[in-house]
Amino acid sequence: MKTLLERLKAGILIDNPTFMQVLGMCPTLAVTTSAQNAVGMGLATTAVLICSNTVISLLRKCIPSKIRIPAFVVIIASFVTMIDLLLQAYIPALHAQLGLFLPLIVVNCLILGRAEAYASKNKVIPSLFDGLGMGLGFTLALTTIGTVREILGAGSLFGISVMPATYEPAIIMILAPGAFFTLAILMAILNAIRARKH
Repeated sequence: MKTLLERLKAGILIDNPTFMQVLGMCPTLAVTTSAQNAVGMGLATTAVLICSNTVISLLRKCIPSKIRIPAFVVIIASFVTMIDLLLQAYIPALHAQLGLFLPLIVVNCLILGRAEAYASKNKVIPSLFDGLGMGLGFTLALTTIGTVREILGAGSLFGISVMPATYEPAIIMILAPGAFFTLAILMAILNAIRARKH
């Protein structure tokens, strides 16, 4: 149980895929214009990570090493398609907002990296927890970035106005440069905190 909790902690805090490993930058920078989009993309990625890690771990002894990457991509693509269709059917507004970035989860280096580095070498339950931890860490990072960008760029949070009527939104924060600024500042803050602890 301790090892499983360590896998969760590693994904969320210690080895956070966005802030520490700098993985999955395409969706991180593109869909975090609002907290709602960030949460949606994070949870979709988490679901794919959990399912693909579990199946890859189950099949790790059956997949020949020469074709492991194509096999991983097929498994991941299957789950991405399921998530894409479920969102399209039940949450069409979010599906429309995330657009092309949902199918691109297939080639997200975070998911392929966890499949290759962890799930293909470990048992099912630890692989499941690894996927959960990394997915929650990714969701936390996206939500943090999306929250900052939405508050500063639109004066709202989850679509609800949180700033006074006199607030003049910094439109640049919901544009592409705002994503880079926010990510850089948050990473600098986290690195400063880590440096103080060591």
